Amino acid sequence: MTETILEVRDLRTSFFTENFEVKAVDGVNFSVPKGKTLGVVGESGSGKSITSLSILRLIQNPGKVVGGEVLFKGTNLLEKSEAEMRKIRGNEISMIFQEPMTSLNPVYTVGQQIGEAFQIHEKLNKKQSIERSIEMLKLVGIPSPEQRVHQYPHELSGGMRQRVMIAMALACNPELLIADEPTTALDVTIQAQILELMKDLQSRLGMSIIMITHDLGVVAETCDYVAVMYCGKVVEYATVDELFRNPRHPYTVGLLNSLPRHDIDLEEEELTVIKGSVPSPADMPIGCRFAPRCPHASDICVERLPGLEEDENGNQIRCWIYSEEWDGNPEVNVYEKRTTES
Repeated sequence: MTETILEVRDLRTSFFTENFEVKAVDGVNFSVPKGKTLGVVGESGSGKSITSLSILRLIQNPGKVVGGEVLFKGTNLLEKSEAEMRKIRGNEISMIFQEPMTSLNPVYTVGQQIGEAFQIHEKLNKKQSIERSIEMLKLVGIPSPEQRVHQYPHELSGGMRQRVMIAMALACNPELLIADEPTTALDVTIQAQILELMKDLQSRLGMSIIMITHDLGVVAETCDYVAVMYCGKVVEYATVDELFRNPRHPYTVGLLNSLPRHDIDLEEEELTVIKGSVPSPADMPIGCRFAPRCPHASDICVERLPGLEEDENGNQIRCWIYSEEWDGNPEVNVYEKRTTES
């Protein structure tokens, strides 16, 4: 049985205003096996980034983690003190943030920013931390690291800045790396290089990765497992092979259908889209969050929220279609419908 390094149980994070509570993450469950990559996918606003920030206890007011457990190597991070969390962040668990230009401090050199982790967690002096920073720049494939280590972020290209972010995240050999849209701002060629770099470093260092993205191509290329999120909830969890071969939730099917295909002439046939839009966090549906946009929704979908059911293979699905209580069309098979229409 594969060892699990991180297990998230019923994680709930809310943002509070004077009038109401916005449930940004609402009962999220998933696990990350040791040495493997979990992809977390979904539209903007689905709760992917808030989930990652909740794991590291980086939610700021008016947000708050209001419930659940985040078990890292069996220990609940939500019960640790802030001082204990500071020892874990950047050391045992690291994070690559979305925009390297806004995440890097413009008034400090690259070497100073990478070296900070060595000074805090390994108590190295400035000279030693610069030497280790040069080693990290070599590791992530930046040319002339002895020169680059003394440069500022604005003097580097977008791809180099992203590699610096990876170097910072890997400085102390973390056991878990959280990558939040690590290739969003990069062109396709650089994106491929960064993803290949992360896969190579993972195989060499044996770390686990949570890859947060809206790009299913990235998921197919880099991940072992996938958690599909919608409106703060996981609606499907499966291995990458199973998800792409046999997607079960209507939302997952919609995401896959919306991918461009090489065998379709776009001048003759338009891309498939998921009709409607994500509901407002202040006005969530009573039943299934996806019901207003789902082509298969029935009365039970509108009236009651489905639970997250697990099959014998460990795959999870949050949908009434696969429940004994399903009151809709008994012949509906989401996957078959997708293949006949696409």
